[in-house]
Amino acid sequence: MELTAQQLRGFDGSDESKPIYVAIRGAIYDVSSGKGFYGPGGPYAVFAGREASRALAKMSKSEDDVCGDLDGLSDKELGVLADWENKFQAKYPVVGRLAS
Repeated sequence: MELTAQQLRGFDGSDESKPIYVAIRGAIYDVSSGKGFYGPGGPYAVFAGREASRALAKMSKSEDDVCGDLDGLSDKELGVLADWENKFQAKYPVVGRLAS
């Protein structure tokens, strides 16, 4: 499955009948099993229905960082992102790709 960023926004947990998705480096993960974290009111809800690579790399929950732009990130931040990516790969199924 391929989704645009706009389509991905529809999987933010606000509609109980839909799964919750988070994208990292263009891969879309179904994080519905972590609803307490990514669902409405959860500590990571800002990432739901979004491409969260930059924010995860910077360990940021700022709206400005919730995007896929990796320009200007340090090697350390890219390493943090790789760690997050590994955690997601181990815990959540990949259900598609973000359209470029």
